[in-house]
Amino acid sequence: MKNALNKSDNSNSQATFWSLSIDQQLQQLNATAQGLTTEEANQRIKRFGSNQLNSKKDTGNARLFVAQFKSSIILILLFATGLSFYLHDRVDAAIILTIVMISGCLGFWQEKGAANAIKQLLAMVQINVSVLRDGTAIETALEKLVPGDIVILKAGDVIPGDCLLVESDNLFVDEAILTGESYPVEKLPGVLPTDTALSQRTNALWMSTHVQSGSAKALVVATGQSTEFGKLSLRIKLKAPETDFERGIRRFGYLLMEVTLLLVIIIFAVNVYLAKPVMDSFLFALALAVGLTPQLLPAIISINLAHGAKRMAEQKVIVKQLASIENFGSMNVLCSDKTGTLTEGIVHLQGALDITGAPSEKVARFAYLNSVYETGFINPIDEAIRQHRQFDVADCKKLAEIPYDFYRKRLSVLIAQPDGKLLITKGALTNILAVCTEVEMGDGSLKNLEDMRQDIQQRYEEFSRQGYRTLGLAYKPMSNQTELDKTDESTMRFLGFLVFFDPPKAGCIDTINQLRQLGVNLKIITGDNKLVATTVSKQLGLAEWEILTGPEIRQMSDLALVNQVVDVNVFAEIEPNQKERIIIALKKAGFVVGYMGDGINDVSALHAADVGISVDSAADVAKETAQIVLLEKDLNVLVQGVREGRITFANTLKYVFMATSSNFGNMFSMAGASLFLPFLPLLPKQILLTNLLTDFPEMTIASDNVDAEMVTQPRRWDIKFIRNFMITFGIVSSVFDYMTFGLLLMLDVPENEFRTAWFMESVVSAALIVFVVRSSSAFYKGRPGKYLVAATMAIVAITVALPYTPIAPLIGFVPLPLSLLGQIGLIVLLYISTAELAKHIFYRLVKS
Repeated sequence: MKNALNKSDNSNSQATFWSLSIDQQLQQLNATAQGLTTEEANQRIKRFGSNQLNSKKDTGNARLFVAQFKSSIILILLFATGLSFYLHDRVDAAIILTIVMISGCLGFWQEKGAANAIKQLLAMVQINVSVLRDGTAIETALEKLVPGDIVILKAGDVIPGDCLLVESDNLFVDEAILTGESYPVEKLPGVLPTDTALSQRTNALWMSTHVQSGSAKALVVATGQSTEFGKLSLRIKLKAPETDFERGIRRFGYLLMEVTLLLVIIIFAVNVYLAKPVMDSFLFALALAVGLTPQLLPAIISINLAHGAKRMAEQKVIVKQLASIENFGSMNVLCSDKTGTLTEGIVHLQGALDITGAPSEKVARFAYLNSVYETGFINPIDEAIRQHRQFDVADCKKLAEIPYDFYRKRLSVLIAQPDGKLLITKGALTNILAVCTEVEMGDGSLKNLEDMRQDIQQRYEEFSRQGYRTLGLAYKPMSNQTELDKTDESTMRFLGFLVFFDPPKAGCIDTINQLRQLGVNLKIITGDNKLVATTVSKQLGLAEWEILTGPEIRQMSDLALVNQVVDVNVFAEIEPNQKERIIIALKKAGFVVGYMGDGINDVSALHAADVGISVDSAADVAKETAQIVLLEKDLNVLVQGVREGRITFANTLKYVFMATSSNFGNMFSMAGASLFLPFLPLLPKQILLTNLLTDFPEMTIASDNVDAEMVTQPRRWDIKFIRNFMITFGIVSSVFDYMTFGLLLMLDVPENEFRTAWFMESVVSAALIVFVVRSSSAFYKGRPGKYLVAATMAIVAITVALPYTPIAPLIGFVPLPLSLLGQIGLIVLLYISTAELAKHIFYRLVKS
């Protein structure tokens, strides 16, 4: 009762928390400004639940087992089986039920293993939150956050729950995901009226938005589905967009459903018309439907994707969303920044130079002061300045800061030192010059900026042509003020240049060539100017590529950009919002686009891409948005990941090819044979057993070897190709089925012997056909995986031995004479040989 009451009280405090002071809210939550104790936090997570938008608990074993039987065909079959207990043969019904249960158990066992594997992989890229526990700032998993926690936020952090600001320092938050507002909103502590609109609640932070710039300390008021975003997701049933892989599976399902329904209706009607028992005809028709349906397809897909994800993890590529593996394999354009991906990512300060390009002690010291007191998100620029040369700052004190953001492109720090206060600002050269009116020369004299602008520009272009990234540094003496706002960034003195160098990675050219050989075209998107981009392109052997700049893109229509992006592989001077435009334009041009980014300004592009790729060291919001996370920021890791993604997709298609060729052929043969035979060619229980045995080896297909040709180029679902494949190999299969029928009718074998012989031919041929359809090349050229070989041979042995076991009479089988076994073996060999020839002709026609 106490827990329920506390939860209710908390719900009331959440309702209008922006209208309460921090002290009032702390009192309502029974919390302190020093945060919760670990013991109290553990108690609260039991009370309020895990801090997740998806409140669905881990699928229990019972629920996962039941899910194996959710197919409408399986449900109808189970109903018919139950009905036959009362109306027909209870032994047959029990056998059918047993086969269906075995199939369900296999699916359950495999999916459970796949789910556990993925859970372990996702734990490797968990998002952590800085929170006060026991009075000390610690890192904890976002899911473990509870109401009453005090969190510490910085640029790039995802807001972990609905919060009330305790304190902030130039805090700007991107709330577009919740309010649709394009520009970041400034947040300040305070108390607002109860009726303040959500977008105007400047003292509140909302879950799933993210910090664009600045820092803050905030009190968590609501978590999980109690947050505004949680309520929104419940109301509109948020669902991730359908991937190309999921779309392919859905269309494949429609294809099977159409064929299945047509056959089942015709066969049932004809069998009833021919005065065969209605219940037998009904069960036969349903069994045919099950036989045509690759009922283990969901389990096989889960196994393949999970197995592929585990292999990719070994290559330091973590897959957050399994369906993205297919898009990863289908990707034919990869967009990436150059820093840290194509270059070493370790930025070096080449020089701190005055207006003439000479080394300057004053420029170096002021740059160090600006960087050493910076408290925004960690970045390589400030780290390079701090490492280049250190100064004694014992007599200095930081008074205020305006953090860097992607609109101002400046960072300002107010410093108090013995001879007065200084505002020191560094940033992109153009943005620094925009707030300057004077230039300080090497001798300390001042000149008007406009008189020196051309000299500054020439010096900047010279540095850029050498491949250096160049920032500007400015300062101005300040009066007695101790606070800053953005209007203070004005009438400043330009002091000099900060010149940085980030060398290309060793072997990067080889990696780019490997991507090209895999059919993936690399496109560089960088904020650096055109001259720097040109130099880096030359260093990477990409000098022939055309370069498009941000200002040029700004003048283009979306349609014009679609036409341009096809031939342009280097984009320079790109603003954050233009990255998304480039990605969308590439998608409209027909490419499957991957985007690799790790910063706050990459979020929209990561979301827009078919495959969002980030790194484990990325900003939280980038890591959360991406579907794939690299444990190393290295294109070579990505190359291995692309290969593994294509292997996974290729193995999934193998099952589809096997299922559509053998299943379709066998079921079509059975359907046709039932029309002219005086008895059913196979009993319903025998059809289901056929389906179970032929599916069993395919559970090992995830570990199968893949031919090199299936990895060298991107692959996508092609329903037309699958349909043609199904028809071609289904007809080949049916020809040999009817050859078997002819042989058995010519020998005038009894009913049970007929069914036993055809069951044996059907299962053995369907099991062995995988060695033909698994590759487009000759079956003896590609070495199959050892587990696939072992499982297939085991099923062949079980099938041949089954008629001679004690359970054979229950299933309706009888021992076969050795001469008949030899003839069936010959038909199977002829079938495999003919299928191999048909495959050769089929792929030759496809390629022509």
